[in-house]
Parts: sequence; structure tokens; C-alpha cells
Amino acid sequence: MTAKKSSTGAGTIQLKWVRSAICAPAKQKLVIKGLGFTRLNQVIERPNNQAIRGMVAKVPHLVEVVD
Repeated sequence: MTAKKSSTGAGTIQLKWVRSAICAPAKQKLVIKGLGFTRLNQVIERPNNQAIRGMVAKVPHLVEVVD
């Protein structure tokens, strides 16, 4: 899944946590925590840079980019 710039703000993307990380490996749980998620179905806004897009690429089955 590739992250695209959202029209809500210049240089930011909105991410939504859509699937639980209970059975996910420990590294994937750390990525979810590192992105700043605290609750399932939470929508957060992060800067659109290589680091954030790389983190999203590690857990595409748990996180989706909201348009």
C-alpha cells in the first residue's frame, strides 16, 4: 500500500488502525506503537515523509491510509 498526500493538509497523511495486533509479531506491535496508535479504529495524522511511509509499509494489513 502506498501512502499519498492527503488534501486535508500539506505534507500530512491520515492513518487508521483497522486490525488488532494481538497475534502480530512483536516488531509489528512496536511499529503500531511507534506510529502513535492507542486504540483500534483510531485515526491519526502524521507527516508524509519516508519514515512514516516506511512504517506503514511494514504493517499494511493492520493500518490503512484514509483519503
